Amino acid sequence: MTRAPDLPTRLRLVVTRLARRLRQQAEAPVSPTQAAVLATIDRRGPLTLGELAEAERVQPPTITAAVDRLERQGFVRRQRDGRDRRVVGVQVTPAGEELLDEARSRKSAYLEQRLGSLSARDRTTLERAASILERVLEAEE
Repeated sequence: MTRAPDLPTRLRLVVTRLARRLRQQAEAPVSPTQAAVLATIDRRGPLTLGELAEAERVQPPTITAAVDRLERQGFVRRQRDGRDRRVVGVQVTPAGEELLDEARSRKSAYLEQRLGSLSARDRTTLERAASILERVLEAEE
């Protein structure tokens, strides 16, 4: 008899599948790494490459490559700090904001369609679960 996976394993699998489906819905012309970097810059404001690498928990060369590609596509721009010219911040351009808005809209529409068929009870349960997961993530930050 097959045993059901424990909660952490099941939760990881479900969250991974949902994240993959949402990435697919975004239909963005950037890689998942670039999309995550762009969203982090948008959410946290202009960041240095070091701050961005730390936020994304990757090595600086990975961030540099992602930012280089995003900059070539016109989704971010680098800007030197006015007080210390050695410091370079990265910020989202209007084109990057538009890309994020479109991707978020497609993801939201997908979720609304999929969750719309659930009962009110199931939607309430998911809202409670979302609150719990949000607390878990915020405790980490």
